Amino acid sequence: MDFKADLTTLFKVEGKEKIISKGEYLLREGEIEHHIYYVMTGAIRAFLFSENEDITIRFGYEGSVINSLASFITGEPSAFSLQAIRKTSLISIRKQSFESFIFQNLDRMSGYTALLEQTIVQQIDRENDLLTSSPSERLKRVMQRSPDLFQHIPLKYIASYLRMTPETLSRIRKS
Repeated sequence: MDFKADLTTLFKVEGKEKIISKGEYLLREGEIEHHIYYVMTGAIRAFLFSENEDITIRFGYEGSVINSLASFITGEPSAFSLQAIRKTSLISIRKQSFESFIFQNLDRMSGYTALLEQTIVQQIDRENDLLTSSPSERLKRVMQRSPDLFQHIPLKYIASYLRMTPETLSRIRKS
């Protein structure tokens, strides 16, 4: 079985299409995540507030899935918000429908486990980048992982994700 194909079918059959405007929130910090979202067009950012600045921690854009995973899994309030970077079309599925789909058979459970493992590895790579890499090395590594990022996401959000100013990011890109 192809987990991604099955998941795509689930979104088409069970999902509810939603269009949100630039700046509109899917989820605010402190709310509990009850959905998983598939981004058809547009872009979403996951971010948190820290000492008078917001810090972008993840992106969802065309063809990707996004939500507040920790809140979705635990039922605890989310530590971050999900907001549209531009007009975004997405499909949402409620947690109950998603879990029913996952637990129908071992192949789907294995596919979900592989997806979670991939997400964990990506998060560890990001943490390592932020803790040990220079700004230029962080940019290089994120471009290796997501070569089309600059086509989907505005510079100021990428700079926030990389924990640098937009000016620093521009300077590094030019050099």
